[in-house]
Amino acid sequence: MDWENRQYIYPYLIIMNDLEAYLEAPSIVIPREGYETLSQNKWGSQVLPLYDNRYELSMADIILVGCYDSVTSADEEGNITTHPNCADTVREIFYNMFCWHTGLTIGDIGNIKQGATPTDTKAALLIVLREIEKAGKVALIIGAGHDLTLQQYEVFKADKRYITAAVVDMLMDIHNSETVNENSFLNELLTNAPNYLSHYSHLAFQSYYSPPHIVETLDKLRFDFYRLGMIKADILDVEPVLRSSNIVSFDICSIRQSDAPAVSHASPNGLTGEEACVLARYAGMSSALSSFGIYGFLPQQDRQNLTAQLIGQMIWYFIDGYTIRQKEGDINREDDVLKYHVLIMDTDVEFVKSAHTNRWWMKMSDNKFIPCSYNDFLEISNNKIPERWLRYHERLI
Repeated sequence: MDWENRQYIYPYLIIMNDLEAYLEAPSIVIPREGYETLSQNKWGSQVLPLYDNRYELSMADIILVGCYDSVTSADEEGNITTHPNCADTVREIFYNMFCWHTGLTIGDIGNIKQGATPTDTKAALLIVLREIEKAGKVALIIGAGHDLTLQQYEVFKADKRYITAAVVDMLMDIHNSETVNENSFLNELLTNAPNYLSHYSHLAFQSYYSPPHIVETLDKLRFDFYRLGMIKADILDVEPVLRSSNIVSFDICSIRQSDAPAVSHASPNGLTGEEACVLARYAGMSSALSSFGIYGFLPQQDRQNLTAQLIGQMIWYFIDGYTIRQKEGDINREDDVLKYHVLIMDTDVEFVKSAHTNRWWMKMSDNKFIPCSYNDFLEISNNKIPERWLRYHERLI
């Protein structure tokens, strides 16, 4: 099937039944009645199987999407083994977790069918993600290659909308390559024209794996980057970064090997499992977020399902963060915020703090409120200019 041509011919006419051409049900089926192996208060008995025609995108708040490449290996005798796909392996873990949030609905749309080429598969993923975004829902993608981040971005590029993106990765995947792959996709994301990326943030990179000239280039482009050590020193300081992001992409190679062994680029250093869950929760809290992708899981390399368990827990915390997003008030309503004014260099800086979630915003010289942290408020109160303030005004010039 020529998925790319179909995408071109029918860009706005796809309804749920049409999406069946691009999707297949997961191997972990979710019965809606009489499910004996799962308690009724576990996610497996709560998730809507959107690959069933009885259910529609409009019925869910967050929608799971699986996308993977065929993984096979051969032993010395030439016997071929097909390994389980990453999304279904994670589903088996997540469905057995207890549901604490009955006020929202999680839908599972299934897995993207593999096309004749990886390009076909990616085109199908883009079509599905566009429909989820048009329905006003949040996509949660479990994928193999980190280059699927581009499909998250192209949802907006297709409509010529500017966005903010955040990537969590110990590596900076900006290698020169004739083809776009998981080692080079950032070239396409950051430099391809026309470009609709208004801002980019790179989180948890490790300096000894990152060429200095790449970091310098990102700095010249006024993009933000946060070393692993900076995040470990104060993880709350990156919450505003994720709060303002339209897409977040998380490569689990950024997690240390002892907590997530089933990755292609393992490292003894990295985020802990707990820190990964905190970042996933921050992403879920973002009212700007359209899609959250978790990439890089290789189930055939997992040990005691440790990596699958951690990804399942990240999904759980992402959902937990989404419930906070639902409770956030309007920062323009006085009843929903507390206001603070701080004078620095003869300039009155206004801060607002949410009365519901304790999150902070600061007003910039262009009269826009941007997400910030309590540390930014403390720095200005102590007559210091925060890095976040400086970087924003550099981008205005």
